[in-house]
Amino acid sequence: MDLGTTVGTVGLPSPILTAAGTAGHGAELGAYMDLSSLGAVVVKSLSPYPWDGNPAVRVHQTPSGMINSVGLQGPGVEAWMRTDLPELAKTGARVVVSIWGQSVADYAQAAAQLAHPTPGADSIVAVEVNISCPNTEHGNELFAHDPVMTEHVLSETAVCGRPRWAKLSPNVGPGLSAIAEAAVAGGAEAVTLVNTYFGLSIDPVTRRPRLGAADGGPGRAGGVSGPAIHPLAVKAVADVHRAVPEVPIVAAGGAATAEDVVEFALVGASAVQIGTATFADPRAAARITTELKTWCAKQGVSRFAELVGAAEL
Repeated sequence: MDLGTTVGTVGLPSPILTAAGTAGHGAELGAYMDLSSLGAVVVKSLSPYPWDGNPAVRVHQTPSGMINSVGLQGPGVEAWMRTDLPELAKTGARVVVSIWGQSVADYAQAAAQLAHPTPGADSIVAVEVNISCPNTEHGNELFAHDPVMTEHVLSETAVCGRPRWAKLSPNVGPGLSAIAEAAVAGGAEAVTLVNTYFGLSIDPVTRRPRLGAADGGPGRAGGVSGPAIHPLAVKAVADVHRAVPEVPIVAAGGAATAEDVVEFALVGASAVQIGTATFADPRAAARITTELKTWCAKQGVSRFAELVGAAEL
């Protein structure tokens, strides 16, 4: 069974990747699987500076998933390259670095930092530009909700010198395809679909939001992920693939089984990230890889690439 796939100019031995924010900053999951057996490890999103993230409560379980407002906590690109990247590279993993910022200048700085030579840098195969973040210079509107800002951010990250994937927000409805086109115009080789869906969870006893209320401070909405959003994510991938079939897609959104991966592939995804499932089972990505081989063998599929875009819609 040939699980090989291609995302833009990036060739991967498997379509199964981890998702940013669910697999740590480095080799944490190496205790549970051979990270080199995955298509790539996508690390937690990094800004050009250390960031504390949001105060507790950050995560709450929901039916068939979770809602979170972690707030992109991280050590910053330079500290990560110095302390986490070398050990991750030693595992043989292919690495996709996710970057974020509060301004266009932040993204440009993070990309420039990634261009610096450092031990383990050869393992970085792509940069995922997470533009599903508030633009603090423009009233906290998400970069990924504006095609002009999407193109601008992507163009400013070219300095990283690596293939770039734009991680987009699904919370734009039918405008998602236009955002994907803007990302490609800015230099993205592929798009990652989708980030979390906006959600809110209220404690009926305290009558306050469940996220961010532990210290009596203001509560918050958050991002919903997990199997509950899977059909929504499948539609988002299908819509973008139909509108711009030439744009490679990395799917994310509630994939927890091999059939979920196949479903994403059939509507146009060349690779699939495993995220929320990892919180319940840190071996999820390896398990799904094995299940995918078995599924393909039973269905007489010899190459994963045969599945990409093969749905009859």
